[in-house]
Amino acid sequence: MFDIGLEKLITLGALGVIIFGPDKLPKLAADAARMLHQLRRFTQAATQDLKAELGPEFTELHLDDLHPRTFIRKNLLEGEAGLGELTSDLRVRLDAPLSFPPRQLARLHPGERPPYDTEAT
Repeated sequence: MFDIGLEKLITLGALGVIIFGPDKLPKLAADAARMLHQLRRFTQAATQDLKAELGPEFTELHLDDLHPRTFIRKNLLEGEAGLGELTSDLRVRLDAPLSFPPRQLARLHPGERPPYDTEAT
């Protein structure tokens, strides 16, 4: 989830000691751990409430599966083996950063009216 290595962790610890002092740092760490534990309990309770409200049809619902990248990987890339070239192309596209081609804007001549779609408005 977080990309924190040993060097970054040591640096954060040293900064914590410098900023907060060695006597307040353990209390702050305990408060942060307690807050993280409460946040986890809150999210688990919210997930259980959501599943209870949705009913027995959604007992196997995992909220992680609703993330778009996970949804595509699970349903398209792992679903059918017959997709062949399409799945490898999608796998490459999902792992690559998003990039869009530059838009080509049509230049209007002086006095020319821009296109207007009466059905679109």
